[in-house]
Amino acid sequence: MAKYELGAFEEIVMLTVGVLYDEAYGVSIKKEIEDRLSRKVSVGALQSALKRLEQKGFLSARDGDSTAERGGRPKRFFTITASGKEAIDASMDTRQQLYNAIPKVAWELKIG
Repeated sequence: MAKYELGAFEEIVMLTVGVLYDEAYGVSIKKEIEDRLSRKVSVGALQSALKRLEQKGFLSARDGDSTAERGGRPKRFFTITASGKEAIDASMDTRQQLYNAIPKVAWELKIG
């Protein structure tokens, strides 16, 4: 499992890259997370997570075309790699196994 370990924010970023598919670049990822999860995301935290995920081999990146509106800088688009898919699957399996292991009595919540 350690081979595919993802932090909670990394997992959110990876899943969002998947949701956005061919349109996953910094600004669109940030907006999607904020809109879907009603959660503020700092540009620095997102860029750090994207860099870590790329270094782990879970994401790959490619530069788009340069645009005048971006001062000639290209957008950097991200896609999930095969290892990234395995990491997401491992994370989801672990969460599901833990959830399924909770005894029903634990859900009998006491009020007061």
